[in-house]
Amino acid sequence: MSAPDRKDLAIVVLAPGEVDLARRIRSAVGGAVEVYGKRVQAGDVSFDDVGAHLRMRFGEGRPIVAIMASGALIRLLAPVLSDKRGEPPVVAVSADGASVVPLLGGHHGANDLARQIATSLGGHAAVTTAGDVKFGVALDEPPAGWKLANPDDTKLAMAMLNSGAQIALDGEAAWLRASGLKLGAKGEVMLHATEHADKPRANELVYHPATLVLGMGCERGADPAEAIVLAEQVLAAGRWSPLSLACVASIDVKADEPAIHAVAGHFGVPVRFFDAARLEAETPRLANPSDIVFAEVGCHGVAEGAALASVGAKGVLAVAKRKSARVTAALGRAPEAITDLAGTARGVLHVVGIGPGSLGWRSPEVTAMVGASSELVGYSLYLDLIADISAGKTRHDFPLGGEEDRVRHALELAGEGKSVALVCSGDAGIYAMATLVFELIEKGGLSDAAKRVEVAVAPGISALQAAAARAGAPLGHDFCTISLSDLLTPWEDIQRRVKAAAEGDFVIAFYNPVSKRRRTQLAYARDVLLEHRPAETPVILATNLGRPGETIRVAALKELQVDDVDMLTVVLVGSSQTRSITTGDGRTWVYTPRGYEAKPGTGMATPDPKNTLEEAAQ
Repeated sequence: MSAPDRKDLAIVVLAPGEVDLARRIRSAVGGAVEVYGKRVQAGDVSFDDVGAHLRMRFGEGRPIVAIMASGALIRLLAPVLSDKRGEPPVVAVSADGASVVPLLGGHHGANDLARQIATSLGGHAAVTTAGDVKFGVALDEPPAGWKLANPDDTKLAMAMLNSGAQIALDGEAAWLRASGLKLGAKGEVMLHATEHADKPRANELVYHPATLVLGMGCERGADPAEAIVLAEQVLAAGRWSPLSLACVASIDVKADEPAIHAVAGHFGVPVRFFDAARLEAETPRLANPSDIVFAEVGCHGVAEGAALASVGAKGVLAVAKRKSARVTAALGRAPEAITDLAGTARGVLHVVGIGPGSLGWRSPEVTAMVGASSELVGYSLYLDLIADISAGKTRHDFPLGGEEDRVRHALELAGEGKSVALVCSGDAGIYAMATLVFELIEKGGLSDAAKRVEVAVAPGISALQAAAARAGAPLGHDFCTISLSDLLTPWEDIQRRVKAAAEGDFVIAFYNPVSKRRRTQLAYARDVLLEHRPAETPVILATNLGRPGETIRVAALKELQVDDVDMLTVVLVGSSQTRSITTGDGRTWVYTPRGYEAKPGTGMATPDPKNTLEEAAQ
């Protein structure tokens, strides 16, 4: 029997002797074995800071199974504990596998996860949640496909039940019938299952099954506010509860339509899309088929068709198509709660800059985007650098070069409805892949679906920022960046830019200064700069930034030699004002003054009353 395909689960191991236990857990419930690299070598993922790693996984919303003491685990996670309704499952397992303790997220799957692990290990699941223990059900956390309208009332209801109060069920909910609750015809505590917008009464918990789907269509550029108003009217037509909405659905050509997504965001539900052929298959069940719609998009009904396609063959139209000026909407109703949505989600392409790749220089936003992605696309080295956050994700490795193929592949994956991270070093928008994403979307050659994906770009620490920080503050005044690679830019254009930057007295960051075949461009740039700034101008040579083997060297411009530079080196050349200083510890720092010494009020110069008045007048 193969392991469950639970890729998001992190099984955290701190000691070498616990690796076999972790692997047994992985065989039972899936996940990745993540090891403390200072002690343990054999794992899917390695980390160096236990607390930071646990808090990162918790922040990503990933289930955690940690082979460690419960108290230690709680203390490490304490700084990030806030809302119990949003926390992922956290389970502690003793080193001998005898005790399995669900600590957090008991009603989000931790209790069930603990039971599965305990069964596989022959241990004991120490479930302490009152409802689970006494009644075999968590009233404050209904199962997938159900929502509780008044969660704040569960504490009183549970207290009454624990004190012996009788309980009754109004409506139908198989998960409640199958629980250990002794349901009677009447009760002091009432459980009400309904798709309608019923207001909770005293000592009543109201549960809504996700049986409804809003099918929607609209003209391109329709007002999102208009779409929301119409959606509200459709629900109000039958007093249908928004909490019973499973999703909003439409035709795939509307995957990038703001109005459709605005409605989904308004109700806090996902969006799903269908192609025209699938919607056309629903024509016999449409209440309002339209030849005009067919001529426009290839199916006889978008709103009704999407609603019916979503609720399945046994579902029905609860509300037939309604129109506003530019929007249509209909409501489909399934016979039971929908837990597996039909259709395709709008794909997402996260374009992320991982900086030099080290954890300390990776932004939380980048980490979150990678965590939210199921597919990772990038140059193999860059994907290797984020191994600590990529366990369980599908890698799409590309060699150096072939950038357009890499970006096109990422966009097409997202076009299939997947969540994709296109991984770049440094900053994704500085000599990296972000610009190519938008270029391909503009110039075409992509599938229609790939052109409609959601794109999000996250910045990273660029090589010039990293080099500047290591060297001091050379970018303290105006600066520019120039790539010396003539692979994509004509050499004549590069020459013109070098001359302009030299004449403008900018601090210059040179990217791609040399390659195996290019050995003259950097020498040319040096010679041009020597015509416009002092021979002693500081030059920073930064290699392997943020990685093993990092070196930072400072030399005078006149001493800059091509053989001192390789493909992994960023070259920062100061302006005529850039200075170098040596501190008492013998370290050389480079900085470019901003001119504060001449500015009144900085404490570095005597203010000129006349200048102060002139500045105030401006």
